[in-house]
Amino acid sequence: METKGYTQDGTVDLRGRPVLASKTGRWKACAFLVGYEAFERMAFYGIASNLVNYLTTQLHEDTVASVRNVNNWSGSVWITPILGAYIADTYLGRFWTFTVSSLIYVMGMTMLTTAVSLKSLKPTCRDGVCNKASTIQIAFFYTSLYTIAIGAGGTKPNISTFGADQFDDFNPHEKELKVSFFNWWMFSSFLGALFATLGLVYIQENLGWGLGYMIPTVGLLFSLFVFYLGTPIYRHKVRKTKSPARDLIQVPITAIKNRKLQLPDNPSELHEHEPQHYINSGKRQVYYTPIFRFLDKAAVKDGNSSGRPPCTVTQVEGTKLVLGMLLIWLVTLIPSTIWAQINTLFVKQGTTLDRSLGSSFQIPAASLGSFVTLSMLISVPMYDRYFVPFMRRKTGNPRGITLLQRLGIGFVIQVIAIAIAYAVEVRRMHVIRVHQIVGPKQIVPMNIFWLLPQYVLLGVADVFNAIGLLEFFYDQSPEEMQSLGTTFFTSGIGVGNFLNSLLVTMVDKITGRGENKSWIGDNLNDCHLDYYYGFLLVISTLNLGAFLWASSKYVYKRETKEVNEDCIGIENKALEISPLGLQV
Repeated sequence: METKGYTQDGTVDLRGRPVLASKTGRWKACAFLVGYEAFERMAFYGIASNLVNYLTTQLHEDTVASVRNVNNWSGSVWITPILGAYIADTYLGRFWTFTVSSLIYVMGMTMLTTAVSLKSLKPTCRDGVCNKASTIQIAFFYTSLYTIAIGAGGTKPNISTFGADQFDDFNPHEKELKVSFFNWWMFSSFLGALFATLGLVYIQENLGWGLGYMIPTVGLLFSLFVFYLGTPIYRHKVRKTKSPARDLIQVPITAIKNRKLQLPDNPSELHEHEPQHYINSGKRQVYYTPIFRFLDKAAVKDGNSSGRPPCTVTQVEGTKLVLGMLLIWLVTLIPSTIWAQINTLFVKQGTTLDRSLGSSFQIPAASLGSFVTLSMLISVPMYDRYFVPFMRRKTGNPRGITLLQRLGIGFVIQVIAIAIAYAVEVRRMHVIRVHQIVGPKQIVPMNIFWLLPQYVLLGVADVFNAIGLLEFFYDQSPEEMQSLGTTFFTSGIGVGNFLNSLLVTMVDKITGRGENKSWIGDNLNDCHLDYYYGFLLVISTLNLGAFLWASSKYVYKRETKEVNEDCIGIENKALEISPLGLQV
């Protein structure tokens, strides 16, 4: 593939023709993509960061119901990418799946803007008494929200992987550029989130919800226009397998059928194609790793009485990769639950505090989320320009530290953040008792900037967590399932939101039984939110221990990294299993 200057990884243009490496892809192509990510994140956080306030002040839902509904919607936004990634990897490809889904996303934003703008679609108020939203009003509002969730299902897993596809893994220079790609991709995402939490939230509360939702809708349309301008220079990966997820079913079934067979002492005796097969097909060969050995029986050569050839080592290793990623995915659910507090209980907590800035300006409680984004924006360049080169000199790892080490650092910072959140809430409850505050609308004489440390630390943690997880699941996925692989990242956030919704509901019901005071009540000045934060601190600490155990068992992918007629290189040669994934 190197001949005539074509890309070495077999990427093509939209019409299926080989593309020239010098005229396509890399950062010049990604420049057309990052705009969409920024505007899409602006739209999402413009909704998510203040949705709990809209539900309580405009649709008049109670605190627990509004938190549950925000979590359920956010969870859906992050879960639906599983379907979008499967459609992309199996049928339409990333570009066309993104195209269709982005139109659905824009339609949902248009419907939501209409829902918050028209008086007929909002509850009416007379003399300070507001009616509850009608069935039609609720149905239209939530239909709009979940239309957005469906659209996000096709855009979220495909736009970032499509961006990563613009770098040729077989070209050493482009592979080095790709190391920074996810850092700067998330940087553009953070910019969109910053404008949402600083600008859109203020506009929604002071100039109107309709204008606050119309701005990101127009921005999305503009970013799509820019995205399609870059079509001539985009690289598209060719689908080499009709159903890439089929191996996930075939390998375990074959292993079960061969369960009585003896594994050979030498793994090289397992079934595998000749290296020339992978050279000719353009696929990557994945090499044997000594984990989940029960699956190796699927590649035993003398176990196919039906006449079908056994699975190859590459197929078996692909299934092992998914199982390994699943293990890591499970220990990301609690951190995602902690992250869900930013747009729910942290916001409601902020509404009880003194938000005055000067004599006439009040800080919207949801705007404090901008400090999460600001800390990210500051941390990403520092991480990429200073931390990575420094650690690269120390460790010899191109990334500075391993992907799992990056996650571990993020999880530790997050535990510290929730510990501070607990301490601040204990302080808030003390001030409430001293001043004998009981009313739900009474302001606690404690400045809202007391919440600042927990927001900032969660932002720093996310530089390690969010970017690290996105890169980890993309990098460790089997070649044919990289869109589906990145949905481990999105689905983890989604399940974390659902888990938070479940926890809030269960804690409210259990602690509020009889005459007992609920930990999470409508009146945050007369409940025990500090107990709930203490509970989150305990499970976060336990989860950190579970992560350390899971990472000690993980073995990184070993695959062909350079393929041509004369040379086959192997990536991730180290086989030993060590704590925090220390193998390179």
